[in-house]
Amino acid sequence: MDDKDYLRLAAELAERGAGWVSPNPLVGAVLVRDGHIIGQGWHARCGGLHAERAALADCREDPAGATLYVTLEPCCHTGRQPPCTDAILAAGIRRVVVGSLDPNPLVAGKGVEILRSHGVEVETGVLQAECDALNPVFFHYIRTKRPYVVMKYAMTLDGKLATRTGASQWITGEAARQRVHRDRHRYRGILAGVGTVLADDPLLTCRMEGGRNPVRILCDTHLRTPLESRIVRTAGEVETILATCETDGGKIAPYTAAGCQVWRLPERDGHVDLSALMDRLGAAEIDSVLLEGGGTLNWSMLEAGLVQRVQAYIAPKLFGGGAAKSPVEGAGVELPAQAARLRSTTVTQLGEDFLLEGEVDADVHGNC
Repeated sequence: MDDKDYLRLAAELAERGAGWVSPNPLVGAVLVRDGHIIGQGWHARCGGLHAERAALADCREDPAGATLYVTLEPCCHTGRQPPCTDAILAAGIRRVVVGSLDPNPLVAGKGVEILRSHGVEVETGVLQAECDALNPVFFHYIRTKRPYVVMKYAMTLDGKLATRTGASQWITGEAARQRVHRDRHRYRGILAGVGTVLADDPLLTCRMEGGRNPVRILCDTHLRTPLESRIVRTAGEVETILATCETDGGKIAPYTAAGCQVWRLPERDGHVDLSALMDRLGAAEIDSVLLEGGGTLNWSMLEAGLVQRVQAYIAPKLFGGGAAKSPVEGAGVELPAQAARLRSTTVTQLGEDFLLEGEVDADVHGNC
């Protein structure tokens, strides 16, 4: 095995923390001495050991003189855990191979500098693309202090979210729905509009075995969410936020009594100010959001430049119907050149369905 092989193994280990480490990054580490793996670890939960310390704790031999392979630059500041650079130096590690540099201003190359200044050989940028791909959420969040937003929807091949009667269950098959629940586990929040609640009465929970429920966030400008809805009735069990412009304390009280958090936010164009909502979610350490809204909310988020990734589940079906709902509605763009475009797109087959996904191109995003 060479450096890339060991770092690729570290990346596989890092993925085990998905859904649990928020708002921290996914990180994996492997310790090698004389061509043998002597310890490995990953950041398993927010507040728990960082990957480097987990690998050292797993060590079956003295790590002095070993090479450490780590997917992200070791931290050099005290947060929920002490600096990993201290642990690396104390263990006598001879060489460190790093995949991604950490954009966190508290680290940002300083971890590498500290190790080098103490005589540790450090190589950076090894398998960088694969290591960077572990942490689009963390990189976006640490730079903007706002959540990374994934706009997700399921549609037919003719672009319909539902039939002309509003029936939508189920457009996609079981394999696609399982993937959705994996992502509900992976991302820290799930965002929908009150229209979705009124139409479908969803739970918006993760039904993956051993999964973690996302924080449920509803945009509800005038607080119309029914008190008897499943979301309100389960708010004592699953963290639930109602983002509203409503100021009537008497109207708000039954929701807080049911266990909901009611966030009063500014109004913009007759609706909750979505930029203000993203700022507040970021301040609450909700670093990522799966947007499962209807066409109106999807357009509003896209138009405001608040969507970073799109996931379109496409079923090989045709519903037809001029009035049937489509994934992105609102005013729309005037000209094709103004369209939001996706880059780094991939297509994955899931049973009979297909998942097309990609990053929203920031260069053209503002034209929407």
